[in-house]
Amino acid sequence: MESNVTRSSQTPAEIILHFMRANPARMVTILSVALFLGTGIRYPASLNQDAFVNILTLSILLSVAAAGQTIVLICGGLDFSVGAVMSASAIMTAYIMKAQDGMFFQVFFMCIAMGALVGLVNGFCTVRIGLPAMIVTMAISNIVSRLQYVFTQGSVQGRPGRDFTVTVVGRFFDNRLPNILMYAAIVYPIVFFLLNLSRFGRQAYLVGNNITAANLNGIKVNKIKVLSYVFSGMLAAFAGMLGCAQLGTARCDVFNEYAFTSLVAVIVGGTSFAGGVGHYSGTIAGALLITVLSNTLTIMQFSQPIRYITNGIIMVALLVIYSHEKSVRQ
Repeated sequence: MESNVTRSSQTPAEIILHFMRANPARMVTILSVALFLGTGIRYPASLNQDAFVNILTLSILLSVAAAGQTIVLICGGLDFSVGAVMSASAIMTAYIMKAQDGMFFQVFFMCIAMGALVGLVNGFCTVRIGLPAMIVTMAISNIVSRLQYVFTQGSVQGRPGRDFTVTVVGRFFDNRLPNILMYAAIVYPIVFFLLNLSRFGRQAYLVGNNITAANLNGIKVNKIKVLSYVFSGMLAAFAGMLGCAQLGTARCDVFNEYAFTSLVAVIVGGTSFAGGVGHYSGTIAGALLITVLSNTLTIMQFSQPIRYITNGIIMVALLVIYSHEKSVRQ
């Protein structure tokens, strides 16, 4: 009875804010659909099958890249090396494949190993040495970016194999859906299992929520945190492979902007900067909204700097909204 009276006394703005805090994934999905349809009504030519497939493809690519970022933030960390790892992985994919088929697994294991190594270095420096995560991951990102130029001399040779490219940019179901959904059907359940059903996931939430309680429960906090960075590097590397196939080529620093957009997608989806709060479903919804918004700004012929400014404003606004959410630590 009391809760009903409280709700009836709330203003519409307060009700919306409460819904956003309680259901970030659902709210962000609603906003994405509304924005897409609104753009289609204002610009009818943009409401077509190709636009839908392109948005779906790019949102899946971003959600895979942001998967590791989600894990890191839940553990209370931060990873700004996602974009550099993606770019390095794309270069490795193009260079090793050289447009040849049958090279997927060789490239896959090499890229994943590279991503894991970068993640391990990030984790060691932030957890074992105790350096600030933002500074460390930005420094590692800069090193990985510079190594790309050293390795390629500024000119990337090769491109992904045709068969691999088709599995990403091809379409099925009468050309209505992109083949990259196949990779989403593999990655999404793995990440959901890792966060929601595995022992690692349960420990990750507790570590991000309350390190003292985690230590008292016998959790190896440092190990969990380092693993979160390793997973982030591996997922970013896999996203770089998909990105290479999506572009059909690679170049130095091609995906560097994903360091920021992946973070925005995670925050938009309701994952807390403070750690211990968040869900991968929110990240997927956040990636969709960022992609739809980018598509709208492109149609409206806004420049790239304006898109970055818009993303920054959205992240700050949502941080303000989510910061009023009751902390799990309480």
